[in-house]
Amino acid sequence: MKFSENWLRTFVNPALDSDQLSEALTMAGLEVEALEPVAPAFDKIVVAEVLSLEKHPDADRLNVCQVNVGAGETLQIVCGASNVHAGARVPCALVGAELPGLTIKRAKVRGIESFGMLCSAKELGLAEESSGLLLLPSDAPTGTSIRAYLDLDDKLFTLKLTPNRSDCLSLLGVAREVAAVTGADLALPPVASVPSGGAGTLPVVVAEPSACPRYCGRVVRGIKPGAVTPDWMVRRLERCGIRSINPVVDITNYVMLEQGQPLHAFDMAKICGGLQVRFARDGEQVALLNQQVVELAPDMLVVADDGGALALAGIMGGESSAVTDGTTDIFLESAFFDPDVIAGKGRRIGVSTDSSYRFERGVDFASTRTALERASELILDICGGEAGGVQEVCSVLPKRDPIVLRAERARRVLGIDLSDAVISGLLRRLHLDFSEQAGNYCVTPPSYRFDLAIEVDLIEELARLHGYDNIPALPPRSDLRLLPQAEAVQGTDRIRQFLVARDYQEVVTYSFVDKAWESDLAGNEAPVALQNPIASQMSVMRSTLFGGLLDVLRFNFNRRHDRVRIYEIGSCFAGGENAYSQPQRLGGLCYGGAKAEQWGEALRQVDFFDVKADLEALCHPAELHFNAASHPALHPGQSAQVFLDGAAIGWIGTLHPRWQQKYDLPQSAVMFELELSPLMRRRIPRFSEVSKFPPVRRDLAVVVEEGVDVQTLLDGMREQLPESVTDLMLFDVYRGKGIDLGKKSLAFKVLMQDTRKTLTDEEVEAALARIKEVLATRFNATLRA
Repeated sequence: MKFSENWLRTFVNPALDSDQLSEALTMAGLEVEALEPVAPAFDKIVVAEVLSLEKHPDADRLNVCQVNVGAGETLQIVCGASNVHAGARVPCALVGAELPGLTIKRAKVRGIESFGMLCSAKELGLAEESSGLLLLPSDAPTGTSIRAYLDLDDKLFTLKLTPNRSDCLSLLGVAREVAAVTGADLALPPVASVPSGGAGTLPVVVAEPSACPRYCGRVVRGIKPGAVTPDWMVRRLERCGIRSINPVVDITNYVMLEQGQPLHAFDMAKICGGLQVRFARDGEQVALLNQQVVELAPDMLVVADDGGALALAGIMGGESSAVTDGTTDIFLESAFFDPDVIAGKGRRIGVSTDSSYRFERGVDFASTRTALERASELILDICGGEAGGVQEVCSVLPKRDPIVLRAERARRVLGIDLSDAVISGLLRRLHLDFSEQAGNYCVTPPSYRFDLAIEVDLIEELARLHGYDNIPALPPRSDLRLLPQAEAVQGTDRIRQFLVARDYQEVVTYSFVDKAWESDLAGNEAPVALQNPIASQMSVMRSTLFGGLLDVLRFNFNRRHDRVRIYEIGSCFAGGENAYSQPQRLGGLCYGGAKAEQWGEALRQVDFFDVKADLEALCHPAELHFNAASHPALHPGQSAQVFLDGAAIGWIGTLHPRWQQKYDLPQSAVMFELELSPLMRRRIPRFSEVSKFPPVRRDLAVVVEEGVDVQTLLDGMREQLPESVTDLMLFDVYRGKGIDLGKKSLAFKVLMQDTRKTLTDEEVEAALARIKEVLATRFNATLRA
């Protein structure tokens, strides 16, 4: 929101200079992003009249002008501007004047003396480019300082408003805030009802009352085609960043800036029949004022006549019904559109307007008619004509429910002792209607304050007006007690430390991913879709971390990093039909060498078992189980489902060759993804006596069918292990000469030890016999000769 300080001070004029006013607004929550002068500093520049001129004798493009500067004597000034002429009133810099980067001195120009300089807007610092002198109105008083005449001591404020403060998108809204913050008197411009003449009416039908709860309009006939926008209005519009177009359009823009209510004017001669406020029809189009032809969607609200859409409601008018310099009859529209109906439509078609910016955030539905009357008054004063009666269609307007503000609650939240009298005074400064009983205030928010909905909103208002600087910054006082931390739970920091110690680097990737990733890597054809994606390749929420990890791998590989070990802890998203889940997962990827290139060990590519060892070490002393299974992202013969305490917690495997080729990787990567919550459960260490007696090791080699899983064998043997067996593990797998086709040889290490005595040969053999029996009876295993 950009506005002129002098315009603001016509409504409220606190005893503060520009910098102090800027500070007060910023501390009240209306951040002043920029405060800049309208014109650079200069002096001794006055309004002058060119009395006569003649060609310079020695220069074809120069004129010798006789100029009246209101000082009683005529000055001779040499000027080269193409638009200089007798009778022109222009700015004149006198000798000694200081212009931006220039000091005016008495000089000779091609032998002719010149006692000043006639100025353009560019030379005054009012424009970046200009084609000639700045021509002033014929009634500009000569000798008057140009700074005073053009109000150049004004300053421009630019507010950086938060989305909830739509009431401050107008001069009146800002003036209300200034009055409330500073306590200055507020003088709102009087708006009288324009008397109805014989201009008639136009049939208006609001087919969608929920989308347009209030619609006001009136016919104005007999506008003078040659009417000109007054300089004071043009000046105020330009200082708010809006260029002048024609008087009717300028007035609608002026009222929008002043009142905060966007308006629109239709050329009556271009309207066929009456007006309708309805949603667009299938295939309907409209040519907007910016010459953009828009294909309308059924959820877009339009203002239409019998021939079709004339305007995109609340966003932009149509070219077919636009007001031009030759327009004599208009229909002036002022409406309140539901913010939810307008929101997002402009961005969808690539259009952003001052009207849509305000309607999206909400305008004052109680001032719809007031703004229409204000605009009508200005049109009749500036353009002439005759106004018809106001046509108003009103349905159910937004309800402003009372809010109960508890004084004691406000004191507790703010930490300061605000008396009831102070609270009442602050609420009155905000022009809020309220009643008070026993320290409870029943406050009804005004129609223009959409941001006031609950009690804490009012408490925030009290803090703003009381002044944040007046709230003492007290150090917090609290008992610092260490919270209990269960030994059976480990935090994510320990998991991160472990992975970093094993040469992994943490990455953080977007939760928004490409839909193709979900289909390829998760087999998810119906991912959680975003209604408003920030990019086409980030249109859905991820249900797996694999996509982001592969994207990081490709990014690094393309920059010649041939060894990548990364992990990520993040949320995944699944579900639908309002039943969403957001599990936390740990994902990792290894690519390239198992170890960094070195002289002491030959280079070896990382494989499935390297990563499997990392996961087993991460979960130690708990044991992970790995069952061969298929996953959409992984190689069908090199993938496994990971189990912990009998429950599936994730996957590990090598990237599927299909995706390796699609994502342009010369070799495959090993990846894993585990649920985070099971990893955070830790087994509490238990004391066990360390034996003083020597252990006994026996190796047991058996031949089994190829299809028998090693994990199944280990689980079966462990179920029947004698107490003396302290460790059982596989240390060799053999296929080949001496082993029948379709079978394999598995060699196990059996470690036995007793804490009370040395084991005898009979006890050792009895334990081995028990293991052999399990292998023979349950798995049809035979001892290898």
